[in-house]
Amino acid sequence: MRHLRIALIAIVAIVLAHLGDGWAYHHLARPDVYNHDWGRLFRSIGFLPLWLIAALALGLTQRRWRSALLLALVPTAGGLVCEVIKILVRRERPNLHAGQYFFRPFTDRFLKTTDFGMPSSHAMVAFSAAWVLCRLYPRAWPVWIGVACGCAFTRVEAQAHFLSDVTVGAVAAWFLVEVIWRRWAPVASEQAA
Repeated sequence: MRHLRIALIAIVAIVLAHLGDGWAYHHLARPDVYNHDWGRLFRSIGFLPLWLIAALALGLTQRRWRSALLLALVPTAGGLVCEVIKILVRRERPNLHAGQYFFRPFTDRFLKTTDFGMPSSHAMVAFSAAWVLCRLYPRAWPVWIGVACGCAFTRVEAQAHFLSDVTVGAVAAWFLVEVIWRRWAPVASEQAA
């Protein structure tokens, strides 16, 4: 029942995000967002090497190697899954088409994902890390979700992604973490309180 409820919430969130895409593109635009330190900070949350470094630090300082491995592998898997979804969905970035949806044909550069926006890679990596950190360090969940949301919001502000691109990234990341956690969760003695 819990999974059905979560799936329903995810569907509603994605539908609402699609309905808000046009409004968000025109009203949340801040093209200079990455000229500010806070904008660059939030964008870096979706940068995979940040999480690889954090995972190494976690392993070296706390000797939580299984947790460190999860923190490295989950965002990596999130990035890879994101690229596959992009190839299948093929929706281009909003700033390339003045905020309109445009789907590239399968016959045009089939495996090249450079201009694809659905889902946002930065958002999917950020939320993959955030959701797994919520499992590892649940008391700090507002921090993990807050920085991932900040990353997603700056991608919308920069007009690099639609609101639905970052929402799909967040939802897909949650489901990815759910699947991986069932198989690879750290043993109780390694989990943080």
